[in-house]
Amino acid sequence: MLIKVLGSGSTSCKALEDRVKQVVSELSLSAEVKEVQDIEEMAAYGILRTPGLVLNGRVVSSGYVPEVEELKSFFLQTAGRAVS
Repeated sequence: MLIKVLGSGSTSCKALEDRVKQVVSELSLSAEVKEVQDIEEMAAYGILRTPGLVLNGRVVSSGYVPEVEELKSFFLQTAGRAVS
């Protein structure tokens, strides 16, 4: 799974990146987490507010830091596993 955290490196962006890494570890997912700060790449995803979260090329959130349980749901759905 390719996970992209889109943002400027702000406190919210770093918080999302940290939370994403925590959830990836908790779920034992095989995933690459990439931080994207390039404005043009973010614009290509249509992100108007950061932080943004992209899973395998699909935007799943923007403008807020999802809670751990919401991230787990995003990741499990993307990985094709049942959400508990």
